[in-house]
Amino acid sequence: MALRIWASSTANALGLSVASKAPALAPLSRCFSSVLDGLKYAKSHEWVKHEGSVALVGITDHAQDHLGEVVFVELPEVGAAVSQGGSFANIESVKATSDVNSPVSGEVVEVNDKLGEAPGLVNTSPYEDGWMIKVKPSNPSELESLMGPKDYTKFCEEEDAAH
Repeated sequence: MALRIWASSTANALGLSVASKAPALAPLSRCFSSVLDGLKYAKSHEWVKHEGSVALVGITDHAQDHLGEVVFVELPEVGAAVSQGGSFANIESVKATSDVNSPVSGEVVEVNDKLGEAPGLVNTSPYEDGWMIKVKPSNPSELESLMGPKDYTKFCEEEDAAH
């Protein structure tokens, strides 16, 4: 809405005509971050991609955007147990230190060692190079309690509107 008001004001100031029946821009989401299909999302802003017997886990683009520049990531050891909703990592950014919670319970089978030398991968590539851990889920049905892309986008919009 604010964007439409700004666009209208700018058009008026520049003397441009805006037809009222012209196709409008698609409604803009307040959650400008990318949300990918094929992933599940937790309300604490982690994502999970379940492939075969392993689940890949990281933080969402929305989360990294709110954190700001990530300067350090502390990950668990391979073999550590994680619980759905429980903290498994810490992320330090220029703004704050935050816990990262696991969207699924299970055993950590791999960690992204690249984050030790390049923690900024969480910012530049949260869904690819910035993944954090791989988990062997102990209860795959927990995935059903997570949000799909549309629900997560709506959740982000509502959360941002409340702040």
